[in-house]
Amino acid sequence: MIRHHFTEWAVYLCTQPIDFRKGMASLAVMVETALVLNPFDQALYVFSNRNRSAIKILYWDKNGFCLWQKRLEQDRFRWPKPDSKGTLTVSLDQLGWLLEGYDISLMKPHKSLNYQSVT
Repeated sequence: MIRHHFTEWAVYLCTQPIDFRKGMASLAVMVETALVLNPFDQALYVFSNRNRSAIKILYWDKNGFCLWQKRLEQDRFRWPKPDSKGTLTVSLDQLGWLLEGYDISLMKPHKSLNYQSVT
């Protein structure tokens, strides 16, 4: 699901837990009002329940909203700590790692080096 269709899309994690009774329409309104993002953009909006045992991903696909959900039977997702912004932008790879159970806050690449000359 992640790789094929969404390679150029932004991924936004809602850092605060949500009421998991919310459906597509309620989550789309939340993206627009609480997160101040456009739910019709080419983006994945990722939400978690309070105990971090389930994830919902909302996205707009050409002519309607789609909602994908994963519920863990025994474990918990290692969710980034909540912040004042309410969202965290992550890469598609990081979303995949999060879905696999990794703590993405600990997985950091080497720093980028920007040299102007070799001499």
